[in-house]
Amino acid sequence: MKIQSACVPCLMKRVVFQSRLPNNGREFEAVEAALKEYGKNISWEMNSAKIATMVHRKAYDALGVADPYLELKIRADEVMSKYMEISERYVADSKDKIRAAIKISIIGNIMDFGSGIAIDDPNEFEELFETLLDQDLGIDDTEAVKEILNRDGTVVYIFDNCGESQLDKVLIREIKKLGRKVVGVVRGEAILNDVTYGDAVRTGLDKEVDEMLTTGAFAIGVDMDCIGRDLKKNMEDALIIIAKGMANYESLSDVSLKAPVAYLMKAKCVPVAESLGVTPGTNVVRLT
Repeated sequence: MKIQSACVPCLMKRVVFQSRLPNNGREFEAVEAALKEYGKNISWEMNSAKIATMVHRKAYDALGVADPYLELKIRADEVMSKYMEISERYVADSKDKIRAAIKISIIGNIMDFGSGIAIDDPNEFEELFETLLDQDLGIDDTEAVKEILNRDGTVVYIFDNCGESQLDKVLIREIKKLGRKVVGVVRGEAILNDVTYGDAVRTGLDKEVDEMLTTGAFAIGVDMDCIGRDLKKNMEDALIIIAKGMANYESLSDVSLKAPVAYLMKAKCVPVAESLGVTPGTNVVRLT
């Protein structure tokens, strides 16, 4: 997805938010470094995820903290783990288990701190769970996704945020009941509150998939120029790629991929929502 004018204040809001997390007195330096990098590289032809990666790299370097979101990520996983039992029961009681599991996985996408229509503290989720569960899908390609999942092949599942990934377990378990192999993909380095390999091991997410790979880089979403051969081959040969969240959508929606891609997310900002033809806050299952 190409950068839009509305991306500028949104990205800087996120930079300010994360620069305050360590409380180490380097907030201004991090924001200054981010602004300079943004001003130097901004172009309306740039992919929004690519330029966001460049801006966050400079901000992290100036902040001097490798994972400023670590405490929030741990808390998010702890909060979401409380909803595993009720989520699994919701799916078990449904006549359409894949659809129900997809809906559960999208609910977790609200766990996106300091950005758009999201929450800034994991505990806020506890007041929203039932409301989120009642929300419909504004774009609903679920039937087409289900048809693909009923074929033989490997599913590549690209994770997004910590916390959210706990509810992804519910969908992965339903996919595996269909007999599909699942290859999970997490970030190559800590960036925002996204899942890294270390986070996956900490929460047992690595045990839910048949194989866990990383994007191989510090990057918002998936930078196809940085991924390793194993991930590239798995994406090329996949039955379907399930890409969770806006970052994966922003980074991959401009890329021509051999496998069909199912984007599962809440469209939390205006540019992403407009690119999908929906209003901000809409839950989306878009197959491309």
